[in-house]
Formats: sequence, C-alpha cells, structure tokens
Amino acid sequence: MSTMIRKTRDQLREQRERLLEEVHMSYEELAERASTYNLSLEHLDVWHTIEGIDYLLAGDDCSGQT
Repeated sequence: MSTMIRKTRDQLREQRERLLEEVHMSYEELAERASTYNLSLEHLDVWHTIEGIDYLLAGDDCSGQT
C-alpha cells in the first residue's frame, strides 16, 4: 500500500526555501555545483528534492491551475 503526501504550492515553496537555507547555498550555487558533480551526498539529496519540487510546481502551472 502506498502513501500519498499532499502539499500546497505555498508549502512546497517553503520547503524549497528551507532546504536551501539548511545547506547555506542559493539555488544558483547549488545548481552550479550539481552541474560540476561537486556536491556532498547530503547536498545531492537536497538538489534532487529541489528538482522534484520544481517539477511539481512547473507541472501545476502547466495544468492551468493557480
């Protein structure tokens, strides 16, 4: 049996911001380090989570919902 977690757009944005604060990096810095394979395992986990959040937020925009 799978579990579904539901979050609002605001909750996703807050989670994204909190993750960046936890690693003490801006999105741009984290993205640059990811592109050069220069992330610790912890930072890599954060990067993948942020990519997932961005995907969900972008997908919601594509569906026409606000």
